[in-house]
Parts: sequence; structure tokens; C-alpha cells
Amino acid sequence: MKNKAAVTRQGDHAIVVTRRFNAPSELVFDAFTKPEMMKEWFHGPPGWKLTTCEVDLHPGGAYRRVWSNDAGESMGMGGVFTEVERPVRVVRTERYDQPWYEGEAVGTFTLSAVEKGTLMTLTIEYGSQAVRDQVMASPVMAGMETGYAGLDKYLETMQ
Repeated sequence: MKNKAAVTRQGDHAIVVTRRFNAPSELVFDAFTKPEMMKEWFHGPPGWKLTTCEVDLHPGGAYRRVWSNDAGESMGMGGVFTEVERPVRVVRTERYDQPWYEGEAVGTFTLSAVEKGTLMTLTIEYGSQAVRDQVMASPVMAGMETGYAGLDKYLETMQ
């Protein structure tokens, strides 16, 4: 069964991404939070690879991700976890090293069991409607599905 991410606006400042995965919540949670698993699938556009992935998964703990390509370019981001409830919820801040939007965002990631799988809901709150709309218009939103398709393949190998 093919799953696809749905992206919608919520209120004035948020984006909500929903996506179904054909795997149990515990496995999906681990794939999104364990560095050794993330390095297997969380790569970004073609030619990019997740090269640094550090996760201190508890309230107050930090995370760091860096993607690199063959041309020697890199893109990094990180933040702090404010809530962690395994395997159903993570809330974290988000700031890019090369800021392509103004300010910091807050992401709330929830997982819920559905028939034969897991429903992921990712709500990202931005500092303004203008920033939210800028992100919605960017290629990043379309590129999310590429990453999620990679996660689908990875989850198949893990079951």
C-alpha cells in the first residue's frame, strides 16, 4: 500500500504533516530518534547524506544533524527536546545553521497506532505567518516525501 504525506496549514503559524507508515509505533519512533537508524534512511535530496546525527533524547537534551553532498557542501540544524514520551510524542526546537527562514521553529511529533501501522502527525510552529508561508512554498515540503519513502523501505527491512 502506497502512503503519501499530506501537508496542510493550521492557524496562522503552523504546518501539519501527516503520514502513515506500515510498521508498529515503537519501530517508527526508533527510526526517527536513534542516530544509527536515522543514518540509514534520513538523507534528503538525491546526492545528500546524513553524515552527523547526535541525539540526547530527554527533555533538555540536544540533537544535531548535518547533511553533506559530494560537492563538499553541508547543511546543519539542531535544537533541544522539550518533551519526550516514548513511543508517542516528541516536542523539540529547530534552527538551521544556514537559516533559510527567520527564527526558530517548534516541532511536535506524535505517533498513533492505526490498522496495520502507525499514523505520524508532525506539527511545526513558526514565528510568523510569513515564515510559515515561505516554508510551505519551498521545495523542502515536496522533498519530505522522498525521505518518508526512504523510511518506508528501511522499515520493510527491519520487520
